[in-house]
Amino acid sequence: MKDQTQKLLNKASRAIRAAETLLKQGDVDFASGRAYYAMFYTTEALLNEKDLRFRKHGGVHGAFGEYFAKSGLLDPKYHQWLLDAFDKRLKSDYDVDIVVTADDVMDMIKQAREFLQEARRFLGEV
Repeated sequence: MKDQTQKLLNKASRAIRAAETLLKQGDVDFASGRAYYAMFYTTEALLNEKDLRFRKHGGVHGAFGEYFAKSGLLDPKYHQWLLDAFDKRLKSDYDVDIVVTADDVMDMIKQAREFLQEARRFLGEV
């Protein structure tokens, strides 16, 4: 595994812990952002192993869909989770009213943890 990939996976793990901490403190909107970024860093780590890097979130999302979800390398649910988390993160970041619930964020954190675990398993087999 490439050094940059390992750093991204570690960052994803830290983002999960940050999301959990923020949620416990009642910062639901900020917790959703960290949960999304945990999935985003996991996605970047997977793409990094294929020497693929992108400047925009949409590029990362699209490439993950193409190289991992559509190809069947990973369950397409991870791609859907990433896209759903991105939408929730945007709402949380840009809406002044909290539109994401604590239950939403708990689900996002659970999904981020599962996605990270699956990525680590996958990369261990590469």
